[in-house]
Amino acid sequence: MPAATKTTATPPAAAVAKDAHWAATRERLRNRNRHTASLTICDDLDIKTALESARYALRRINAEAADHPGDSAIKTAVTEAEQDVATAQAAFDAASIVLRFQALPRLEFEALKKAHPASEEQAEDGHDLNVETLGPELIAAASVDGMTVDDAREYLDTWSEAEAAALFNAAWNVQETTRMDLGKG
Repeated sequence: MPAATKTTATPPAAAVAKDAHWAATRERLRNRNRHTASLTICDDLDIKTALESARYALRRINAEAADHPGDSAIKTAVTEAEQDVATAQAAFDAASIVLRFQALPRLEFEALKKAHPASEEQAEDGHDLNVETLGPELIAAASVDGMTVDDAREYLDTWSEAEAAALFNAAWNVQETTRMDLGKG
């Protein structure tokens, strides 16, 4: 009796195409960047006010332009208002400090939270974490700019309550941001 020969079935073209798609998708998933968010600090109230005023003026003139689409004087005013916004934005950008924070890998974030459990008093108030000890560590770990734990602790201790909360929230919220949509399939 002759020996049986082993034959290998060729996968269907649709399966190959699907695998190629998955390979490309998997590569894209592996190369995703973690989410990054910014906190912009501008201590010059005049510059902040000038930017908001310029933006407001542009919104008003754009509304007027929508009501009078053929009016060349309004078109000129829109162009001037856009330039005013650009100038005010440049001044704002030059006067501002931008702090950047990046989402931590999930396991690193979970370990950081676990390392800072709520105190007894905080737990009685329904808290799971000790934000007083977690805050500086999280801010430093998430900082793209190299902020140290000591820097973060100093800012949290010396800035106003609202500004300290904004700093903590910038580092915390970037951990909670999702860039996905489940869709309807």
